[in-house]
Amino acid sequence: MPGEKTPVSVSFIIPCRNEEGSIGPLIDGIRRVMESREESWEILVVDDASTDSTGKNARSAGARVITHPYNIGNGASVKTGIRAAQGEIVVMMDGDGQHSPEAIPQFLEALEDHDMAVGARTASSHAGVHRLLANTIYNWLASYVSKRKILDLTSGFRATRKAIAMRHLYLLPNTFSYPTTITMSYLRSGLTIKYVPIEAAKRSGQSRSKIRPFIDGTRFFLIITRVATIYSPFRVFLPVSAFLFLVGCIYYIYTFTTIHRFTNMSMLLFVSSLIIFMLGIVSEQISQI
Repeated sequence: MPGEKTPVSVSFIIPCRNEEGSIGPLIDGIRRVMESREESWEILVVDDASTDSTGKNARSAGARVITHPYNIGNGASVKTGIRAAQGEIVVMMDGDGQHSPEAIPQFLEALEDHDMAVGARTASSHAGVHRLLANTIYNWLASYVSKRKILDLTSGFRATRKAIAMRHLYLLPNTFSYPTTITMSYLRSGLTIKYVPIEAAKRSGQSRSKIRPFIDGTRFFLIITRVATIYSPFRVFLPVSAFLFLVGCIYYIYTFTTIHRFTNMSMLLFVSSLIIFMLGIVSEQISQI
């Protein structure tokens, strides 16, 4: 009918802070890809209190812009975008120019039979050997906890249905570690994820990574552990309990052969192992409830 607003199918959510040089070309790239498709779409830029012309450039390029009154965090920007999105599907992309819009059709196609599509960066896409090593460790640890192979835990290029994302929104932190949390929570909730191989480009202009390796790396580890204790606590408690029991056995054998005694330290290790094991059982029952 004339004047009737066309429902939005796909919402692109771009969280950014001080990305004035890259936000315009990224929006133009999304437009070029989506104009040849049948889906209706919108581009939503969440400006996390930038001090440059990020918001102005995004509006000039045709995006809808939401501006935070002060810097809250990358994860908070994503949550703001998901809440404000009008589309059934939300596609999250970084605003620094690393993610190529040409991969968008693959993400939308993956959602036909999966709950989330995630861009899996190639080894050459990581910024340095240290970042590649760190991400490899995170991927391995998260794979152990979730019992599913995770190819890229920290990728910010992903797509999912808004209705599903809203159910997990309360778990997401306000920081850069939101991809870690949403990946873990999806997998532990029995939802399916498909990894789409992508080649991440270098950051545009003067844009630099805002991730601090030590601080954010520690946060990623804590988030993996926290999500694990919510959904599968025994995957955390059992190894700790087994380690203490093994150390207790080794220490007992050592003291028995040297001073022929069962020491208080051995008893402490065995009791600690038992307590942690029982806590794991209780936590597992609470998790199931």
